[in-house]
Amino acid sequence: MENSYKYFENRQCEYYPCHKGLEEMNCLFCYCPMYDAKNCLGNPSYIEADGKQVKDCSKCAYPHRAENYEGIIKFLEEKH
Repeated sequence: MENSYKYFENRQCEYYPCHKGLEEMNCLFCYCPMYDAKNCLGNPSYIEADGKQVKDCSKCAYPHRAENYEGIIKFLEEKH
């Protein structure tokens, strides 16, 4: 996929690929904009750290899949 307003891939990033198993990785949402949402569209797990439940998105690639751009934008529009 070509870089556009919906998709950006940065293969020169020192962390690329941050998630294994994707042929194309959308880096546009490098930091997931849904991280603070309990009901995000991805599939996070929760771990305990310092007596608190912490969202662990290390196995979630939802924001890095190009086909999910529209869903993320809709989710963010409805949230605010």
